Amino acid sequence: MPTVPSTEPSLREAALDALCLPDPQAKAQAAHALWQRLLALPDESAREAALAPAQSIHEPDDRVLPGRPEQPALVPPMAVAQRSPFTPEGLAALLHAVCHIEFNAINLALDAVWRFAGMPSDFYRDWLRVADEEATHFGLLREHLQSLGHDYGDFPAHNGLWEMCVKTQHDITARMALVPRTLEARGLDATPLIQARLRKVGTPAALRAVDILDIILRDEVGHVAIGNRWYGWLCERQGLEPLSHYRHLARVHTAPRLRPPFNNEARRAAGFSQAELDYLLSA
Repeated sequence: MPTVPSTEPSLREAALDALCLPDPQAKAQAAHALWQRLLALPDESAREAALAPAQSIHEPDDRVLPGRPEQPALVPPMAVAQRSPFTPEGLAALLHAVCHIEFNAINLALDAVWRFAGMPSDFYRDWLRVADEEATHFGLLREHLQSLGHDYGDFPAHNGLWEMCVKTQHDITARMALVPRTLEARGLDATPLIQARLRKVGTPAALRAVDILDIILRDEVGHVAIGNRWYGWLCERQGLEPLSHYRHLARVHTAPRLRPPFNNEARRAAGFSQAELDYLLSA
């Protein structure tokens, strides 16, 4: 009996469709569905085929990238007010800021899947898994925020993560260097500091946030490791020295200067070399 061609969009095309969704809940569900669709394929050869290097996908003319809700209002980073987590409103604002990061992280992972053609199948598998896990993080934070009488969109936020995504849209090596292993890696450094403040707050809501951040930190080590893996792979393929090329990319794309303290344990677990850790302290 002849095989009937599938009418489903490819996984990479479906990632673009998910990226365009403006509703946060729908986007998170779509990210989960993509990962489950991959896992549901009957065997490894089918998964390899579904993730085989493919041709370029054209950006749609009629949809905005990324799809996002009308709220939160996006403002310059310096205009995002800093509030004390020792007040209920301040704790909610802190959770909202992390929730916004995780929403953007879904977009970043989905964008990597559809935008960059011709990569090994493991590249697309890695970023589909990241999108799924970032959607889980977003869901945990949003649910906790709702338990405090707020929701995603209630506080202003900034667009720094996506702005770097746009800057690196034509250079996959720059994308791997400056998004997962620079901007997202800052979370490895910041999360323990945030958790320490929340433990001082000591309320059940603050301690629940600490538990959620434990999950996020564990997963983010793996996400940064994926960025490190593919940055190293791309540099090797192009005959580039990773550390010197990173310095070049950071300068060309005006990446933010990273400041201590650094979470060296988490960074080592994510694949940073000692030379890279030394560079962070000397930059």
